Amino acid sequence: MSQAVAIPSGTIRVFAFVTAEKAPLYRSIMHVFMEANAVFTFHLRPRQILERITAAGFPATVDQEEIDSALSQLTEWGNLEAFPDTADVTTVEDFYKQRYFFQLTSEGEAVQRALDSFEARSDSVIELRRRDLTEIRNVLRQLSRLSRAAELDSDEVHRHLLTLQHRFESLVGSAQKFMGELQRKIDQQRMDDGDSITGKQRVIDYLQRFISELVIASDDIAQVVVEIESAGIDRLLQAAAVRTIIDEMDSGSDNLTRALTQWRSVWNRFRDWFVSRPGCSSNSDVLRGQARESMPALLNIITCINDRLITRIDRSNDLRVLARWFMEAPSEADAHRLWRAAFGLAPARHLITNDSTLDHHETQVVVPETSWLDAPPLNISSRFRGGPQWRGGRLSRLIDRTAEKQKLAAATYEEALRILRAQNRFALGTRMRLSELGQLDTDEFDVLLEFLGEAITGDDLHENATEILSSDGSIKIRLEPTRDGQSAAIQTSDGIFSGPDHWITVEQNVPEEVAP
Repeated sequence: MSQAVAIPSGTIRVFAFVTAEKAPLYRSIMHVFMEANAVFTFHLRPRQILERITAAGFPATVDQEEIDSALSQLTEWGNLEAFPDTADVTTVEDFYKQRYFFQLTSEGEAVQRALDSFEARSDSVIELRRRDLTEIRNVLRQLSRLSRAAELDSDEVHRHLLTLQHRFESLVGSAQKFMGELQRKIDQQRMDDGDSITGKQRVIDYLQRFISELVIASDDIAQVVVEIESAGIDRLLQAAAVRTIIDEMDSGSDNLTRALTQWRSVWNRFRDWFVSRPGCSSNSDVLRGQARESMPALLNIITCINDRLITRIDRSNDLRVLARWFMEAPSEADAHRLWRAAFGLAPARHLITNDSTLDHHETQVVVPETSWLDAPPLNISSRFRGGPQWRGGRLSRLIDRTAEKQKLAAATYEEALRILRAQNRFALGTRMRLSELGQLDTDEFDVLLEFLGEAITGDDLHENATEILSSDGSIKIRLEPTRDGQSAAIQTSDGIFSGPDHWITVEQNVPEEVAP
């Protein structure tokens, strides 16, 4: 039997196996029970556990005695529950032998699910999920349609609200993790070597694309939310609450009220995230503001990294050179002179003395070796040399930047509208040749280049058609060669863009509704 691990007072014992001495064995046993529960096998005997751990390729050699000891310890911690096993009893001696089969407790199962979720989240890539914005907009349109219906389908309403909650929580969670990690890197001024400049530039471009799409999506979502609430959000929440408790054993009024309160809380949190209230900005506005504030900090880090790569001179390098000079000093006196030159006090040139004080000091004979404790005092002014002197009075008034902020918000909104109009210029679902586009303005040409860049994914573009989705999944792009040898020339304000002619089809990608 292994020695039990001492658990401090107040600690949840079911988590003890995570940091115990034989944690790999304990975790393998817990995984065996979770896999067995998935196929509705709730009781396992020690020999079955040993067989499954061996079959799973446990890295260390383990015998039945170690399995019995680990099961006993997990039972003591509360992860497993032991029951007397009398299935194979054939004699009186067998009856008096202590044999048990084990079952996973509800606490142990909750701990294992929490650990699996933690590992999945730790390994996941942190990103701002723009596709969640697209899904949220699509689900809201369906809810807006249902809110105007004379009779509600509770199953359909419940399904759309669950999808909305899932996508919203995914968007909020990813945004919080991404901005939190970004802020930590900025606060710590982390400057990694290698492709750090390229990586940080990608982050800036990534933030710019997300902000542009968030501006457009937030305005659209806010309008649809107002439409749904005007048509009657309570009907939808009531229908979802009825569907929520339909499978519960007790579907009384108390549980219905509880379910309705939960759905109303979900809706209010979603509404506050996208719709501002008087005197209180929405969370999407706060997110946009933090993302914009992060860009100058990232640019500053890029500048520092660039200077470091070009000059290769920094404080650490200076200290290493100084340390080498100390090691090469021929004598201790030379090392002291080097110390005074590098770290000694310089004259206090920021202090002021008048001429009479200096004349009086020069008349006194003071040898250079005199200690400052024995030297006569030198009267100095309490005012520093140079710089404006504050003479008291009222502080200057704070400058109100409200008008500038409104102007900046309006400019950002106009920029987002220009991008949306440029996208609508192509996303008509019509098959057209590049040579037929004619004159394009700057915004339309930028959007076209983005579409072409996403569509060009292979070397056989001149032979085969290519069809992909945009990065956010909202646009479907199809590019196919004309095979007639023609060239396309597009007029822009910056010049002429030319190349082999192709057929291009750009259309909105609307996901198909799932049948109830």
